[in-house]
Amino acid sequence: MDALDEKLAAVFDGKVVRKDLLHRIKKGTNVPTFVLEFLLARFCASDADDEIQAGLEAVLETLQDNYVRPNEANMAQSKVATKGKYRFIDKVHVNYVEKDKRHWAALENFDSRRVAIAEKFYRDNDRLLQGGLWAEITIAYNDIDDDDYTFYIEDLRPIQLSRFDYAAYCAGRAQFSREEWLDIILRSMGLEPAKLSHRVKLHFIARLLPLVEPNYNFIELGPRGTGKSYFFSEFSPYSTLISGGQATKATLFYNNQRKKIGLVGFWDTVAFDEVGGIKIKDPDTIQIMKDFMANGRFSRGVEVIADASMAFVGNLDLSVRQIVNSEVYDLFQPLPKEFDLAVMDRFAAYLPGWEMPKNSSDFLTGNYGFITDYLAEAFHYQLKHSNRYEEVSQRIQLGAAVEGRDEKGIKKTVAAFLKILHPAGPPEPAEFDEYVSYAVESRRRVKEQMNKRKSDDEFALINLSFINSQGQERIVFCPESQSAPATQAPARKNIHQSTQAEAPATPTPAPPAVQPDADIAVAEPPAIPALKEQHFTIHYGATGFSYESLIGPYLVNATAVVVEDPYIRANHQIQNFVRCCETLVKQGTIKKITLTTAYDDKTDIKEMAGRLDELKQSLLEMDIQLDIQINANLHDREIRIDNGWIIKIGRGLDFYQKPDSWYGIGSTDLSLRRCLETKVDIHQDPAP
Repeated sequence: MDALDEKLAAVFDGKVVRKDLLHRIKKGTNVPTFVLEFLLARFCASDADDEIQAGLEAVLETLQDNYVRPNEANMAQSKVATKGKYRFIDKVHVNYVEKDKRHWAALENFDSRRVAIAEKFYRDNDRLLQGGLWAEITIAYNDIDDDDYTFYIEDLRPIQLSRFDYAAYCAGRAQFSREEWLDIILRSMGLEPAKLSHRVKLHFIARLLPLVEPNYNFIELGPRGTGKSYFFSEFSPYSTLISGGQATKATLFYNNQRKKIGLVGFWDTVAFDEVGGIKIKDPDTIQIMKDFMANGRFSRGVEVIADASMAFVGNLDLSVRQIVNSEVYDLFQPLPKEFDLAVMDRFAAYLPGWEMPKNSSDFLTGNYGFITDYLAEAFHYQLKHSNRYEEVSQRIQLGAAVEGRDEKGIKKTVAAFLKILHPAGPPEPAEFDEYVSYAVESRRRVKEQMNKRKSDDEFALINLSFINSQGQERIVFCPESQSAPATQAPARKNIHQSTQAEAPATPTPAPPAVQPDADIAVAEPPAIPALKEQHFTIHYGATGFSYESLIGPYLVNATAVVVEDPYIRANHQIQNFVRCCETLVKQGTIKKITLTTAYDDKTDIKEMAGRLDELKQSLLEMDIQLDIQINANLHDREIRIDNGWIIKIGRGLDFYQKPDSWYGIGSTDLSLRRCLETKVDIHQDPAP
């Protein structure tokens, strides 16, 4: 222990842990950091080597006996069944199932979605209902045959602090200098500050800003392997990381079918990993995102207000030097095309990820830092209960080039720095100037990229400045672009030049009888691919026919689909319908699916209803309503789309041969599976 370790352990007794112990265990486990530190704090609360070694063995033994690994779910369930009860470490979710009119617990790695749980547990721990909670759980076996569940939770102990004393946290902070506290925060993140420059230290602190400031919009783009997403996936149990895939308004903001708020209502920070791979098919999602990023509220039939910050991290594939000297590319190049200038303008800060060191054990600390969960609780408290924005507003002086969103972003960045580094009081003038300078640079990086993209001078005021504590105005530059003319003074294209050069020599045709107002821009309707009626036969043994290839092209502008098929009853037939629904979900505009089917005397109705209800619940998470109707006299098979197209497949959805092996080609990809012979008739509804 060095002097800072001893001081930290004395002031925050019981709330610190040796970070090298975490590194030694972390490499061999897939357990979140705050779970490991919970165990380390229990078993390794000593500085004696022999006691620490014994504690490490106890931690490893606990993980071996109690942590459920995803591939050991069956063995874990067997332990409970044979022993009557068993204690596990797992993440628990609690869901209210409307059909059953009761709550069920779902354990991630134990792999059971129907575990009975007493009301007291989810009443006392809200996060069980809001994204889940890591906990020590005692699961017991239910041997009563008449009950509809096999396992129930007998005891639950959250792996989080039972209470947090913010006043004690601030009192402890007051006993350290700014530089000491900065090093403590970095050591709590697992980093050794002695190996980092002061600027890089501030970059690492900047990664934490979305965790303490509500409605803070942050972006970091840079090379791979710099740990961009770690802090949002493991550092705090109050943040969640969305890894690529499709971002829907139902998941993020509000599910109209369930009447429930999305992730922004449950988490302090919603982070998007690999932001360039985000797929956004519904334009409403971007509009709601803009509203939420602007003021923390949006409307989807109901007015929703939430505090969640949004962080976007991703990779730059081009060198920064190439980008800043290019007239074509800018530092927002990896963002999806749906992220327009209005989205970019809402970023308070752009962290230069290219300045961050690559992940390496050389930068890891062997000293003491806060238990991650303790620091996460401090940040969570500050996000919910602490406001430093007004304090910053009264003290800061910004230059004339700073406009509305610039000012808001800069002030929020400075306020977040104060929360992390000065929770107990105001900083010194020189320290305050440093935070303002960093915040202005971070916002200027955003504005420079928007100025490169815009063909006019809307964002041309890029020389952002502030008045320092000596009363001097200081213009802040971004180091990577300060000497790059392509970024500082991008060329403006003449939007009329190409039109004049290509103007036809012949007279233009007469205008239409009704001429729109000259001042009104008439938007061209989106181009819709030409579709035609089709009538063909799929021959026995043919491949290349999936629901996506048959139905997908005819879903343009569709919002509702009706599937009539009397043979959606057996397990493989319901699986076919699930894959058909997946095709509809990918379209991004479908709001309602109606299935009309039938059953016979051989059908296990309870099993059929249960599987279809699981699908119904899954579609609700995508904000899609599934209605299921039974018609015993149904014989025809057809798919009706509300854009006017009707698709009739003679055999219905069940036109595939059973695979020779479920481990062979075509077992999962329907386009590679051999078909049975059937006729396909695709035509438009003749009804007006």
